Amino acid sequence: MSESMPIGPLAFDPAAEGAAQRDPDFSAVSSAQHDRATFAVLYRRYLDAVYSYAFYQLGDHHDAEDVTARTFMAALRGIGSFRNEGASFRAWLFRIARNTIANAHRTRARRRTEPMDAIPLEPPAPDADPAGLALQAEEARRIRAAVIALPDDRRQVVLLRFADGLSAREIGEVLDRSEGAVRVLLHRALKDLAGHLRR
Repeated sequence: MSESMPIGPLAFDPAAEGAAQRDPDFSAVSSAQHDRATFAVLYRRYLDAVYSYAFYQLGDHHDAEDVTARTFMAALRGIGSFRNEGASFRAWLFRIARNTIANAHRTRARRRTEPMDAIPLEPPAPDADPAGLALQAEEARRIRAAVIALPDDRRQVVLLRFADGLSAREIGEVLDRSEGAVRVLLHRALKDLAGHLRR
């Protein structure tokens, strides 16, 4: 007697199989769509990256924390409708973050406030060389200033690529641009940064 393949949700689904291969978050997203308590896995995985992206866009720790919280709340509310059809969960999450940051910029413009936070300072190691620490802090300040001076689209591409590790395809999904356009923007941004840092 031959065994037949299961029918229904246990049957092989080529679309789901392809999505699982394209998106490393597929199983966590699938679980979170059925049990929102499992969303914590995705939250822990992307918390630092979303916060970093928000901080570099806004320049203020409190605003970045607020945007991060709002981003994850929106993602949790929308996780049930997320479909892995061409866009990864990470790209979808960063698109939410981008929109939330845009809202924060509009709110900030209405409030007319200025960011008060500078580069985050961490306590030096007890055996740290003061001269070396000063050089590192100065270099970090120069790089941050150069990134902030970039036009918005180039700054976003640099931050998403190097601070958050998104691929050109994922950045394209976040910014609603083609992968080729992202590569051109990244090339121009790096050229601008190199010129700024040579001064």
